[in-house]
Amino acid sequence: MKDHKIDVRVRYSETDQMGVVYHGNYVPYFEIGRVEWLRNKGISYKRMEESGIALPIVSMNINYKKSARYDELLTVHTTFKSQSSVKIEFDCVIYNESDELLTTAQFILVFVSLKTGRPTAPPDYILDLLKTIE
Repeated sequence: MKDHKIDVRVRYSETDQMGVVYHGNYVPYFEIGRVEWLRNKGISYKRMEESGIALPIVSMNINYKKSARYDELLTVHTTFKSQSSVKIEFDCVIYNESDELLTTAQFILVFVSLKTGRPTAPPDYILDLLKTIE
């Protein structure tokens, strides 16, 4: 269960005058994918933050293959890649309703203490989860 899929419909406000999704709007699609990946594994991002842990992006690489367009139903695939000390990595892809590959991305996130602002070890419940899928 390393991966998760979720559908996202392109909204008008995410496009330019030609109905093409603005490149910066892919980042929120990928965020939806990561948050829902966690939720699907029983982890609430909100509860994690309430317990004092954040998970900011420290590196992202996005490759645009083909444009997404207004009102298309996109499928965001999020796949756990690896975890080491304070980092977690994901590979992500987006397909349109015709199953055409639109975008690929890689993300590195770091567990951070909201109290200190410094990197910290992941909570035990996340480490336990990751052991079951590695």
